[in-house]
Amino acid sequence: QSVIVTLLLVLISPWIANYFHDQRVELVVQALALSILIGGFENIGIIAFQKHMQFGAEFRFLFSKRVSGFLVTITLAFLFHSYWALVFGTLVGRIVGVGLSYYMHTMRPKISTVKIKEIFSVSQWMMLRSIGGYLNNNLHKFVVGRSYSSAAMGGYTLADEISAMPTSELLAPLNRVLFPAFSEVKNDLAELKKIFLLAQSLQILVAVPVALGLALVAEEAILILLGDKWSMIIPFVQVLALIGITQSIGTSSGYILMVLGKFRASIVNCWFQVILFVGLLYAIPTVNVIDIAWLKLASSALGLGMVFYQLLRAFPIVTILDLIRSSIRPLLGALAMSLALLNFPILIDSIWVLLTLKVLYGAIVYVAVVMVSWLILGRPEGAESYLLDKVLK
Repeated sequence: QSVIVTLLLVLISPWIANYFHDQRVELVVQALALSILIGGFENIGIIAFQKHMQFGAEFRFLFSKRVSGFLVTITLAFLFHSYWALVFGTLVGRIVGVGLSYYMHTMRPKISTVKIKEIFSVSQWMMLRSIGGYLNNNLHKFVVGRSYSSAAMGGYTLADEISAMPTSELLAPLNRVLFPAFSEVKNDLAELKKIFLLAQSLQILVAVPVALGLALVAEEAILILLGDKWSMIIPFVQVLALIGITQSIGTSSGYILMVLGKFRASIVNCWFQVILFVGLLYAIPTVNVIDIAWLKLASSALGLGMVFYQLLRAFPIVTILDLIRSSIRPLLGALAMSLALLNFPILIDSIWVLLTLKVLYGAIVYVAVVMVSWLILGRPEGAESYLLDKVLK
C-alpha cells in the first residue's frame, strides 16, 4: 500500500504544484511521498502494542519517533531558515520509526503470499477509507489555498490546527483504547453495546465542552497565544472549533462499524462528507474564507447523521433512544455553558484575567448542570458514574 500511495503522490505532484501555482510544491510532495514509502517498512509487530493494550510501549515508540523528527526540524530550521527543515524532519522521524520498530518488537516479517487475498480484501477498503478521510480533513484547506492569498491560507491552516488540538489531544488516548476494547467483546453484542455507549458518553462529556468552550473564548485565547497580528483568524477558530463536537460524537460509531466488519459503511461516511462539501461549495456562487469554514462545519454535521444511520443499520440493538440517553446530559451542560459565557457579566481590562474567569465560569456551569441533571435522573449508569468511581478509587 505504501508503494501504491507513493507512486500516486509522485504522479500527481505536478498537478498539485500547478493547483497551488508554486513549482516548489512538487519537490515537497515527492519528498513526503518518499517518507510514506519508508514508513511502510516499519515492523508490523508493533501493532501488538495496541492489540494487547501495551500502551507504555506504544507511547515510547511514538514519542521517540516524533521527538527525533522534531529535534531535526528545529535544528535545521535554526541553521538554514528553510521550510525544507520540516521535510527532512519528517524523513528522519520515519527512518527512526523503522529502526525502533525492529528494536522494540521481536517479530521479523518476511515476504509471503499465503494470506494476501484475505489481507487485500480488507486493506483495499481501508485504503479507500484513508483517502476519503484525508480529503475530508484537508479539502477545505486546499480550496482556501487555491482561491485566496498565501496569508489567508496560512491563517486558515493555523486556525484549523488550533481548533482541532483540544479535542484531538483529549480524545487520542481514548481512541487508542477503543478499537482493541471493542474487538475483544465483538462476539458479545450486549457487552459491546454497553462499552460503546460508555465510550461515546465519555467522549461527549469531555470533548464537547472543550470544543465549544474554545469557540466561545477564541478571541481572548488567540490574542494571548498569538497576539494582535493574528486576530484575523479568530472567526475561523470560532467556526472550525465546532467541528470537534461532531467528531467527538461520531468517533465511537466509526470504530463500531470497523469492528463489525462494515468497512464499506465506514467508507461511505468519509466520502459522503467529501461529496457533500464539494456539492455545497459549487451550490453557492460566491464564497469567502469564512464561508468555506461554515461549509466544512455543515458537511461535518450532516455527515454525523449518515454515521448514525449506518450505525443503527449495522448494530440494531442500539437505538436512537440509547444514543440520546448517552449524550443528553453533556449536551444540556454545553448549552447552559454557552448561554452563560455569551452573557458573561464581568468586564475586565486584563485579557489574561478575563480568559481565566471565563474558563472557570464556563467549567463551573457545565459541571453543575451535568451533575444536577444526573442526580435528577436517578444517577443512571454512564460517564458520570464511571468517572466518579475512578476518582473515588
